[in-house]
Amino acid sequence: MNGPVPLPRRLLAEFTGTALLVTVVVGSGIAAQTLSPDDVGLQLLENSTATVLGLGVLILLFGPVSGAHFNPVVSAADWLLGRRRGTGISASHVASYAVAQTAGGIVGAVLANIMFDRQVFEIATKHRITTGHLVGEVVATAGLIALIFALARTGRAALSAAAVGAYIGAAYWFTSSTSFANPSVTIGRIFSDTFAGIAPSSAPGFIAAQILGGLVGLVLVVALYPDAAASADDVVTPHRPDTHHADQRSSS
Repeated sequence: MNGPVPLPRRLLAEFTGTALLVTVVVGSGIAAQTLSPDDVGLQLLENSTATVLGLGVLILLFGPVSGAHFNPVVSAADWLLGRRRGTGISASHVASYAVAQTAGGIVGAVLANIMFDRQVFEIATKHRITTGHLVGEVVATAGLIALIFALARTGRAALSAAAVGAYIGAAYWFTSSTSFANPSVTIGRIFSDTFAGIAPSSAPGFIAAQILGGLVGLVLVVALYPDAAASADDVVTPHRPDTHHADQRSSS
């Protein structure tokens, strides 16, 4: 690629990538529920395996265009960490990314419903709010943010597809919440009344916990890697920075 990637192309990548991620999560959840109706553990194994593989592929596909954030917490963390160094994305682009990611999450759930001949628009009834689940979301999101920025800081962002996929797959099992760790995915999963769904009343608590987890992850990254801000442009995978920030660096 020559020069910064135009914002519309990056937003298309974030929209499509998040949509397909939610389609993978919800679609594999529906398939698991159909194939293994009496074994919740097997359902989770099937769902998590598909998510690990699907997320890795999507990062490889869309990462060079937008960084493959697919997550408003990742985008906001990228801005927060890099804002003083002129790295990462701008605040206005964080908002644009979040809108594209959230719209993609909803479309992804609807697509999964259509593929599996379910009602196109449905609302989840699965309530997930407990203290343990909220703590699980803080832990899952903090670990995700710490991993992504540590990889960028140490020049290993190219490993993000495998590492992030592996982390999310593990977090399906070691967190009580099954690791949503993503506000856009959380909102998308409201529109799936299936194994992977989350009731609207549970979503705000999950999102608040994810935001808190993102801040905890950033604090950990800064404590471990004080100069991590210099690598914000490589989150989640190396990609061309914003034009604004590129101009800012070239003029300094």
